Amino acid sequence: MSNEIQNINAQGITTAASAGDSARQPAGDSSFGEILKKSLDEVNDLQKEGQKAMGDIATGQVKDLHQAAIAIDKAEMSMKMMLEVRNKAINAYKEILRTQI
Repeated sequence: MSNEIQNINAQGITTAASAGDSARQPAGDSSFGEILKKSLDEVNDLQKEGQKAMGDIATGQVKDLHQAAIAIDKAEMSMKMMLEVRNKAINAYKEILRTQI
């Protein structure tokens, strides 16, 4: 098993760190909070686009059904991913709480 964590590219977030260098900042010198806020804003924007597409379909104002379906799927997938990230963070927090010192 390698001591390096490979580049991770999810939702446009790219970080690289080695096991011996825990102080290294993600690309762009952004903090974790800033990256999380940016990701939440992107999910929110996709949700708004998906809701607009659903409204257009319901009222018959949709010009391209295929693009509307894609917008709805993007919104759904981004929400599922954000929920999984949240679940993993909660599980990690619970694991830390169970750790005895």
